[in-house]
Amino acid sequence: MPRDDANKSADDNAVLRDRQTGSVAEGVRNLHPVYLDRALNAEAWDVDGNRFIDFIGGIGVLTVGHRNPLVMERVAKQCERFTHSCFNALPHEPYVAVTDWLATNCPIEGPAKSMLTNSGAEAMENALKLARAFTGRTGVIAFDGAFHGRTLATLALTGKTKPYKTGLGPLPGPVWHLPYPCPETGVSVGDAMAAIDKLFAVSADPASVGAIVIEPVQGEGGFRACDAAFLVELRRLCDENGMVLIADEIQSGFGRTGKMFAIEHAGVAPDILVMGKGIGGGFPLAAITGAKDVMDALAPGGLGGTYSGNPVACAAATGVFDVLEDENILSRAKQLGEKYATHIAWLRDLPGGQVIGNMRGIGAMRAFEMIADDGKPSPKRLQSLLQLARASGLLLMPSGEHANVVRLLAPLTIPFDQVDEAFAIIAKLLPKVAQVTE
Repeated sequence: MPRDDANKSADDNAVLRDRQTGSVAEGVRNLHPVYLDRALNAEAWDVDGNRFIDFIGGIGVLTVGHRNPLVMERVAKQCERFTHSCFNALPHEPYVAVTDWLATNCPIEGPAKSMLTNSGAEAMENALKLARAFTGRTGVIAFDGAFHGRTLATLALTGKTKPYKTGLGPLPGPVWHLPYPCPETGVSVGDAMAAIDKLFAVSADPASVGAIVIEPVQGEGGFRACDAAFLVELRRLCDENGMVLIADEIQSGFGRTGKMFAIEHAGVAPDILVMGKGIGGGFPLAAITGAKDVMDALAPGGLGGTYSGNPVACAAATGVFDVLEDENILSRAKQLGEKYATHIAWLRDLPGGQVIGNMRGIGAMRAFEMIADDGKPSPKRLQSLLQLARASGLLLMPSGEHANVVRLLAPLTIPFDQVDEAFAIIAKLLPKVAQVTE
């Protein structure tokens, strides 16, 4: 593994692992047992001085890279002025600068308004509050394979039991999960609409359902892109039944798919757009933007939070917005996606390449499956690849229903030669990975 000892920390990985065992809750799981010391754009160094190409990017947060220069400049300037003011008590311009940008750039029909939060889960919680307030209904439809957060209400939406819901008992509801139509599930738009019809006939009066929540491209679910025609049908269904359509773009937003937001590929405008991760450039920020009448459904004081829309995080977001435009990141995401697709196809033709299954996703939101010799999902081969890649200087991230999907979440600003370097590492490891059996 490449090393760089120039900035080595006083604590190494082994020491920090021992310290963590004694003071960090067991429920806080680490994917990679290395501790970050410093990072820049798509490169990261651990406390032992080892250098990595980072294809995790804070799980999609670092769209414009670790410590993007413009983001850091905006943060430094804001820190010279003030670092905190609770917007509900004493407002500040950085908050309004972010909401102004969102009102102009989010695919909402008609006038749009926003509120800022600390995290995607908090944003989704507030989206559910607004949907209830606007419709007077409590029911929510979500989809299999979804991930919307780890808080109690968002857990009810999340379409996966282990490890998120294990041992927690009943969750807030009512929530109904339905099949997600995409090539990977084999569920057609007709199948999915039939499931909705059956739900309304058997279990839920449409008049009791306040919202439909969907990821246009599932993140934790394994970069499965929803059939665009289904999103069109959901828009029609919500309009006909007075429901709120909520698009969860926490992982797919801010250029990751080649458009600012993934739902734009379908030409559909949601009533509420939920954002997080990439908006803050590495600082804790999330947002919900929606139609004016929906966003104004709660009385003054019904939305907010002590740290929601922190001025430093908002300043970082303004830097992200300018980088997206100035560096033409949407175009670059498309180029990066094409490069990923070329490399994944190349891997399949190499020795050991039979372990590479189908490619998923759109734009630079790409992933590939790890499969067994019989073509079935192979989580063991994925784990082998993750460990071997880490030892070779590449950090990868798993996902998917069977934990066999490698999702590529490098910054959209990653130099293309580092993409080549990363896939060269994977190529060398394929013969070893192919030796792993289920």
